[in-house]
Amino acid sequence: MVVGAQTAASVATEPSPLPYVDPSAVRPRDARDLSKLFFDRLQVLEEGTHEYQYARNTLIEMNLSLVQFAAKRFRNRGDGQMEEIIQVGTIGLIKAIDRFELSREVEFTSFAIPYIVGEIKRFFRDSTWSVHVPRRLQELRVTLAKAKEQLAGDLDREPTVAELATHLGIGEEEVIEGLVAANGYTAGSLEVPPTGPEQEAGTRSYADVMGEPDAAMELVENLHALAPLLQDLDERERTIISMRFGQEMTQAQIGERLGLSQMHVSRLLNRILTRLRAGLLTEE
Repeated sequence: MVVGAQTAASVATEPSPLPYVDPSAVRPRDARDLSKLFFDRLQVLEEGTHEYQYARNTLIEMNLSLVQFAAKRFRNRGDGQMEEIIQVGTIGLIKAIDRFELSREVEFTSFAIPYIVGEIKRFFRDSTWSVHVPRRLQELRVTLAKAKEQLAGDLDREPTVAELATHLGIGEEEVIEGLVAANGYTAGSLEVPPTGPEQEAGTRSYADVMGEPDAAMELVENLHALAPLLQDLDERERTIISMRFGQEMTQAQIGERLGLSQMHVSRLLNRILTRLRAGLLTEE
């Protein structure tokens, strides 16, 4: 039997197993009565069975209109994230279905909406930060924003860190930590021209005026760390290193200069370089 927009009264007389329901054909006002039937059966079915999965999945699909309803209040976010909001809200719906009990004597709609809205709010709280910030600091940012607004109205100016700390009953270091963390809430594009005192030439972007790492700095640091290790080498070993890397001589040329075979020079170089690498790793 197929139940579309029928009421629960027309399916209540159906024997076990559960009747087939086409969720896409169930109107929201009928979903409430049908949900009671499926919740009642879900509580006595063994989890993991085919019938249990059918009842649970049908409940999810029949109540997706609740997710659509809850998501509407977030449509003014302007972030083009409605599809993600629906997906996140559906997770809240599933949690509500898994935790709902008919013995609560409360409508499932009233029970599910807070779960759905809560999941969506958690999504915005956790995903709209440009830099990962601990939950404690995310919440502190909101508290500081409210305190700054209130104090600015009372003082007719921006409050100081000390005034914020006194108002909230927390330490100044914690206030500073929260203000710094708030910088991670949004990120600006490096292609946007700077404004204010640092603005240059009008059309130049931050990317144009920002410096970049000097590749030679790493070489300087490596040479600085290598200097004492070279001092520990004997005279012949230092000479070989100087010839190979300072004068850029080949192993054959070094061997000819020192009266050694190329194979012998190769073994000496490998041994010296192994010692130097080990020394650098120890320094780190």
